Amino acid sequence: MHLNPYGEYAVTLAADLANHPPASTGELVGRCVDAGIVVDFPVTDDDLADVLAMLDRWSAIADATSDETRAEQVNLLLTKASAYPRLTNHAGDGWHLHYRDDQQSLAGVLEALFSVGTALHLVGRGMHRLGRCALEECTAIYADTSRNGRQRYCSPRCANRDAVRRHRAR
Repeated sequence: MHLNPYGEYAVTLAADLANHPPASTGELVGRCVDAGIVVDFPVTDDDLADVLAMLDRWSAIADATSDETRAEQVNLLLTKASAYPRLTNHAGDGWHLHYRDDQQSLAGVLEALFSVGTALHLVGRGMHRLGRCALEECTAIYADTSRNGRQRYCSPRCANRDAVRRHRAR
């Protein structure tokens, strides 16, 4: 049984797609399937452009400078994308909640998944746990899933580069 299929993996997939946008619809579908999304509906080439536009809107959540602004951005996505929750066992892998209408496009499914997943991530872990890498020349988005909630870099590589830079500056 899935207790919350919308938490960590949804927000980390959103960050991954925002940081490394797919170049084709096939790549988008492949990355979604690799992340565990069941794609049991038709996918069209329009989905790629729609997903890329949605990821720009989702990125505004990471760029928000206050909790209130971040909440407003999440609420905008939730209003547009999600529907009332419903129980489903559509893939035969256990009952879980869907926060979207049936028969949506891949872009619609991802928007609902990312909006609900991001909302659950932020209220469950902390409103500060989504942002841009602190390394000056890196613009990658990270979803802080660390235990202590103090992530500031998108990767250990960026954290190490910044630490070396600070050390040499001293």
